Amino acid sequence: MKRSRSLKLALMGASALSLAACDNPENVAVFESVEQCLNEAGFDRETCESNFKQATAEHVRVAPKYTSAADCEADFGAAQCEIAPQTTQDGGSVFMPLMMGYMMGSMMANSSRVATQPLYRSNDDRGNFRTGDNQKVAGKTGITQVPAQVAKAPTTKTSTIRRNVFGASARAFTGGSSSFGG
Repeated sequence: MKRSRSLKLALMGASALSLAACDNPENVAVFESVEQCLNEAGFDRETCESNFKQATAEHVRVAPKYTSAADCEADFGAAQCEIAPQTTQDGGSVFMPLMMGYMMGSMMANSSRVATQPLYRSNDDRGNFRTGDNQKVAGKTGITQVPAQVAKAPTTKTSTIRRNVFGASARAFTGGSSSFGG
């Protein structure tokens, strides 16, 4: 009995260490524009521009998608949404928020685990940037630390959202969506 309890405690301790190692903070750089990136020490034009282009390309893939402009604007604010290149299965328009910035690896650390990605500002949390997966990144631009989970590439959005779910008060949402064709 004593041996199995010791083994359980050892396994629990190892699991906790594994989880803690996965959530080590990552240094990232957050910018609203290429010009802002260029003004940060340690970043050159090629790095700033290539990461901006990569985030822009990812924007269509990872931005939250909505079946109506009103639903998108409820989450991101008036005039803060655009028509996505995708359409619904019945040919209707799909809407997504405007890209408000981008996140990339910091030149100050090993940034190979940091995914360059677009960032958004939700209507109910205007002070913070968020990823396409609604992960809070930072409230300011420049070099900052984020949990390792936030630095990972966001998921591809293959369905549209029909109600207000993005931002600080949002909770996980899996139902109430419809697929769209791309």
